[in-house]
Amino acid sequence: MESTSNRLPAGRKAAIIQQVNSLGQVTVTTLAQHFNVSSDTIRRDLDQLDSDGALIRTHGGAMSTFAVPWHDTRIDDRLRLQPQQKRAIASLAAGLVCDGAVLFINGGSTVLPLIHELGIKRELIIATNNLRLASELNPDSCRDLYVFGGHVRISGQVTIGPVAFASSISGIENDIRADLAFIAVGAFDENGFSTSNLDEAAMLAHMAERARRVAILADSSKAGRRLFASIGPLSLADYLITDMEPSAELLESLHRANVEILTPKTPAGKEN
Repeated sequence: MESTSNRLPAGRKAAIIQQVNSLGQVTVTTLAQHFNVSSDTIRRDLDQLDSDGALIRTHGGAMSTFAVPWHDTRIDDRLRLQPQQKRAIASLAAGLVCDGAVLFINGGSTVLPLIHELGIKRELIIATNNLRLASELNPDSCRDLYVFGGHVRISGQVTIGPVAFASSISGIENDIRADLAFIAVGAFDENGFSTSNLDEAAMLAHMAERARRVAILADSSKAGRRLFASIGPLSLADYLITDMEPSAELLESLHRANVEILTPKTPAGKEN
């Protein structure tokens, strides 16, 4: 059998794609050691493969186009995963929003396409932990925008902290409420919705508690998986907006929890 050190560049690139797809996400160092070539050679290979659309170049490595990203994967890299599915989810989600609605919106790559879809709305009031929202949102669509405080997770460009605001006049914390919360999650299965960060999970649960209706946004790669920190049971959601129906077993669990599943084949009605 031919050793990895003697592969021609074309053969090595094919093997890199196979390795990245198998592991989901790998570093330059790992690939350089595996193929017994320099890190600079691997970087050039990854840049070319990214240009070809065969994988996604990340800081320090590469990610499969089919991967579920690691919790610290940068938001710009995650945006390139399943972009068509995310745009379909965003279009459905925007269909739930009426002019003048009060919205909670969290961070995540599934949410940013929604921000663009909301550009045609008017008089929205939005509270968010998404640091990208202000620069992405059409200013004509939003009457007031509030950003929750807390520490900043640089990779995701979000804040993690209390779902609360103090009045600028009295200094007393206000009991804020929303008509609809859009919450993008890292995973969901029969046990509920989850994410990789404990504090983020608590924050998202608090958003859900303070909203009259909750719409979970999750592409199909998140289905049937469970991450470290639970956000809440399936019954937390009024809607699950995804690009395709989950497995029959998970679908039955969602129906028992009275969650309405919205996919491109089942268009949404507007929120009242």
